[in-house]
Amino acid sequence: MARDARLIRPAGLVDYDEANAAMHGLAETRLAGDGLDTLILLEHPPVYTAGRRWKPDHLVWTEERMRAAGAELHFIDRGGSLTFHGPGQLVGYPIVTLDESPAGMRDVVAHVRRLETVVIDVLARFGLRGEREEGLTGVWVGGEKIAAIGVRVARGRSMHGFA
Repeated sequence: MARDARLIRPAGLVDYDEANAAMHGLAETRLAGDGLDTLILLEHPPVYTAGRRWKPDHLVWTEERMRAAGAELHFIDRGGSLTFHGPGQLVGYPIVTLDESPAGMRDVVAHVRRLETVVIDVLARFGLRGEREEGLTGVWVGGEKIAAIGVRVARGRSMHGFA
């Protein structure tokens, strides 16, 4: 059964800190039992986000070189490693309540697989064949990664998403 939801699609580039604060605020509202599941679709100025699985050797450039090139680096509370966001790249932040499984736990892996399926379905509408890679998270086209996925689930609410 479909739930009420809303889409937020700001025009232009949205500063990462601004988007992150809005996403966390919406998640807190959902946690309080208010508001709707929401999908924020936007573009960021050049920014790297480092999730909980990043390691220093994942950085090809130093933070200083990134800043000199006009990019920021943010250490954030999602899963995954290092991801670049920039102009022309669609970033999606679904802030959703996850359904409870029969065991009484929310299935984070199933949520990530649903996000992959959405990306694969959208790519198909554009004539592209998106695929999963065994043991990895994200979506690939022709052996090249086209979509990164990293989420955070806290108290049954999912944040962050895909790029």
